[in-house]
Amino acid sequence: MMKQATIYSIAHALDVSASTVSRAFSRPDLVKPEVRERVLATAQELGYAPNRAARGLATGRTGLYGLLVPDVTNPFFPPLIRAIQQAAATVDAGVLLVDSEGSGAAETALVGRIKAQVDGLLVASPRLATAKLKEALGAVPSVVINRAAQGLATVVCDNTEALWGAAAHLHELGHRRFALMRGPSASWAAGRRAHAIRSWAQEAGVSLAELGPYEAMFVDGRRAAAQLVESRATAVFAFDDLMAAGVIAGLSELGETVPRDRSIIGCDDVLLARTMTPGLTTVTAPLEELGRRSVMALHGLLERRPVPNVQLQGILTVRGTTGPPP
Repeated sequence: MMKQATIYSIAHALDVSASTVSRAFSRPDLVKPEVRERVLATAQELGYAPNRAARGLATGRTGLYGLLVPDVTNPFFPPLIRAIQQAAATVDAGVLLVDSEGSGAAETALVGRIKAQVDGLLVASPRLATAKLKEALGAVPSVVINRAAQGLATVVCDNTEALWGAAAHLHELGHRRFALMRGPSASWAAGRRAHAIRSWAQEAGVSLAELGPYEAMFVDGRRAAAQLVESRATAVFAFDDLMAAGVIAGLSELGETVPRDRSIIGCDDVLLARTMTPGLTTVTAPLEELGRRSVMALHGLLERRPVPNVQLQGILTVRGTTGPPP
């Protein structure tokens, strides 16, 4: 019967020390890339799998990153979750996912429940006020995604310039009456997007009707279609793609067609935006980069390195839901 592979048998096969093999799994940043690759390849050949529990006892780490999202059913989050999982794998970490279902109180409870089980936390689009969020996180290394939070490491996507470009695109098409469908009141992204559109409308001297706030849900956009018609706006900025899709469905029920009767622009460029008919004009968020940079920031905190805040930029993607006003 073949003996079970150990770090010592791998070390013997490669003529390196057992501590080097151990570090290749527990502290890969301390091992030269070529040596780590040889260790991993030999471990696979010999059928060796590191014992995460034993590693935790030796290093004081669990090998898990906690990830808190506000709504796993919102199409913005699945590609972000996947990007985070893929990035975490490159630093030999797993991801423990929890969903607060849009509740700030649940965020506090969930953080308290999982922070002792993970090495650090990634908190995406939290609804808690910054002071309460910092209190909940305590001393656990944490990175906040898609939300500015003073005193915490953050990775955000600022869509201001892209939204200005979207507004200019609509203006060039001839629109002069605009509507802004605001997102959740506790959402930092909703506040930033609303501010961007307001500032552009004021500078351009055009009419802007503000509707909402609404939850980032298809059904909320659908119900809001009647209010939109009453506003007489010919061009609409929806908080996100899911809300925009709901608005288009609601307008259809009222006998209107997009973009013949009204133009609409979403935000985020989730899969829905690219597969609906007509395709949704929207602001494309760099979700893969958002996930990767968030994981690298948390990894840096765990390695006690200085971690600067990161600000990424969205870009305008023009598709079929924008056209001249009727």
